[in-house]
Amino acid sequence: VVPGRLLLLLLLLALPPGTTGAKDCMFCELTDSSDCPGIPMTCGDDEECFLGQGTAPDLGPVINKGCQESTKCGRQEPVTYQGVTYSLTSKCCEGNLCNGAPTPAGGLRAGATTGLALGALRLLHGP
Repeated sequence: VVPGRLLLLLLLLALPPGTTGAKDCMFCELTDSSDCPGIPMTCGDDEECFLGQGTAPDLGPVINKGCQESTKCGRQEPVTYQGVTYSLTSKCCEGNLCNGAPTPAGGLRAGATTGLALGALRLLHGP
């Protein structure tokens, strides 16, 4: 094993998730549509991706997506949509674009980390 390659592997494995800086999340305005793919947006350092789901008596659900302060995760708050007040609960998630379309468990960041580790292992074993 080449010492430089071993050091590279150790550095890659020691990096905690989320060390890449700003997080990308999907944004979708409050809507009553079940199809809300959203558009990518960049969150602040103290924000998490979230999916908000709201209910009101005798009406269908509303949803929205975006970034919010981590202290608001899991809270239930009133929102008004088309003149009706809904009770909206936001669920936060970790990883880039984790509030978008369904992704493999762990989100995209876990897949990228696994890919880096596998690439480093290939370097260790050489051609």
